[in-house]
Amino acid sequence: MIQITLPDGSVRDYNKGASAMDVALSISEGLARNVLAAKVDGFVQDANLPINQNSHLQLLTWSDLEGKSTMWHSSAHIMAEALEFYYPGIKLAIGPPITNGFYYDIDLMDYSIKEEDLARIEEKMKALAKERNPFIRKEISKAEALAYFDKKQDPYKLELLSELEDGTITFYTQGNFTDLCRGPHIPDTGFIKAVKLTAIAGAYWRGDEKNKQLTRIYGITFPKQAELTEHLEKLEEAKRRDHRKLGKELDLFTFSQKVGQGLPLWLPKGAALRERLENFLKKAQRKAGYQQVITPHIGNKELYVTSGHYEKYGADSFQPIKTPDPNEEFYLKPMNCPHHCEIFKSRPRSYKDLPARFAEFGTVYRYEQSGELHGLTRVRSFTQDDAHIFCTQEQVKDEFKKVIDIVLYVLKTLDFQNFTAQISLRDQKDRSKYIGSEENWEKAENAIIEAAAEKNLTTVVAYGEAAFYGPKLDFMVQDALGREWQLGTIQVDYNLPERFELEFTGADNQKHRPVMIHRAPFGSMERFVAVLLEHCAGDFPLWLTSDQFIILPISEKFNDYAEKVSDFLNNSDIRGLVDDRNEKIGKKIRDAELAKIPFMLIVGENEFANNQVSVRQRGGGGDMGVVSLEEFRKIVQEAINKELTVEL
Repeated sequence: MIQITLPDGSVRDYNKGASAMDVALSISEGLARNVLAAKVDGFVQDANLPINQNSHLQLLTWSDLEGKSTMWHSSAHIMAEALEFYYPGIKLAIGPPITNGFYYDIDLMDYSIKEEDLARIEEKMKALAKERNPFIRKEISKAEALAYFDKKQDPYKLELLSELEDGTITFYTQGNFTDLCRGPHIPDTGFIKAVKLTAIAGAYWRGDEKNKQLTRIYGITFPKQAELTEHLEKLEEAKRRDHRKLGKELDLFTFSQKVGQGLPLWLPKGAALRERLENFLKKAQRKAGYQQVITPHIGNKELYVTSGHYEKYGADSFQPIKTPDPNEEFYLKPMNCPHHCEIFKSRPRSYKDLPARFAEFGTVYRYEQSGELHGLTRVRSFTQDDAHIFCTQEQVKDEFKKVIDIVLYVLKTLDFQNFTAQISLRDQKDRSKYIGSEENWEKAENAIIEAAAEKNLTTVVAYGEAAFYGPKLDFMVQDALGREWQLGTIQVDYNLPERFELEFTGADNQKHRPVMIHRAPFGSMERFVAVLLEHCAGDFPLWLTSDQFIILPISEKFNDYAEKVSDFLNNSDIRGLVDDRNEKIGKKIRDAELAKIPFMLIVGENEFANNQVSVRQRGGGGDMGVVSLEEFRKIVQEAINKELTVEL
């Protein structure tokens, strides 16, 4: 007999070799009908595989991310089967699940697939799903596997097989299709009820531009048609909210081929928006005891060799910068932290100086592949709201809590209400890939866990997700469409203080290593602005929006008065402009609505005579009546103060 421990802590006895599906059936047939896969001792596997030892078991359904991922992995296999039906002889590369669905990379040989062909592939997939074919797993020798794909003349599978060891290779078969795959898969194809193939793109084999370009087909599946319908509606809304589209409409940023791919150009309104975000965080940081620093955009190669960033990013960096001195070599900086280490090291430090908190909006550079660039969310140049805290081991927990306060202030002020804090800890069994003493790791991990609990954060623990230099806390934020983004991050680091030989003199008059905390509430300014744009659909909070008002004169006769009103408000730190075009007032209002300007101030004979404005609020606000200039100033300033006064 073996003992199976379920997520609620209950323990059940089963015969050795029982499967997760057997466990599900013993609980209820209704549950078993919904099980897609199983997590056994932290590893996801097929629900019908035997369990031969005492284990912790989680039954995975559509409501679990791993359940969705398993179904989408299986869907990629079904799509491949449909593709082989219509296009015999094609060569299949890889077909993984992704965050929302799946894709398969295919060498189409002499065929071509267009958008209009996707509908019939979808129909074939639905027909195959209805056959309820089981996914059959088979362990196979390397020789047999090589012979199978050699016969199919599939160079991609043969290349993958060349990197695998005998005894670790499995095939999966469903219906008339067999693929090299480690799994896991759903029990049978019948779980899939709704299918949509969403896009066709090009993709280089293994992401290398030197390799052949393959055809990538994206898709998504659901267990109910209603869920697919809802998903497609969200996709349409996502198109409306696309930050690239909104950024152009709102005149925030642009790109230029002459400047270079992935190098954003911030236009005046976008630059002002960024400045407001920076000033907002700088103000919070000043209150929290941070000191602002500035570091160069480049650094000597030896700086990044010492930090380890050369080893990690060297191959993906821009080419080195040569100088007339043949012994000198510089790189565009991939991270700000090595520079901050040198600032800490610039003079002797005492325990009385700690914690030392250095903050910088520092621009860094990574050479992303051109096919991976995407608007502001994936760029080659981005500015991090970086800060590094150098503290004693005893200060780690309190500093963590203070950083959490700043992250929460940022997220709640900008209306990111739904988020989860992921506590990333070491692998529970394999400690070999981590540096630092067991004692320090335990202190740091406990400090993060306790800090998150004391701040009443909704948390998930991810074992094995810690960085090699220390544990971390990542804020996984949901936007208005329910999409998840990783924004704020806090990391504990023993690695860089060791590499840079950082020291401080303790109360015992001995030298000690500081602990280093990395933190970035925004993450990067580019990505944060992109996520914020899509989250609020361009309707920024009043304190952040570019133009808080627009004055609409009813006729040219009132243009001078409109300018007087504009001067008064701008001098009161309320931003706006005058629409003095020779257009009807209805068109001016419509254009102001499209420009997402919060307040429209209409001025005519009565307003001019009484030194007033007629206020119309965008969206659900409607007409707010006629008020004096001073009253309108108070309305705006009170609204801004309310937005910026967040209770944690």
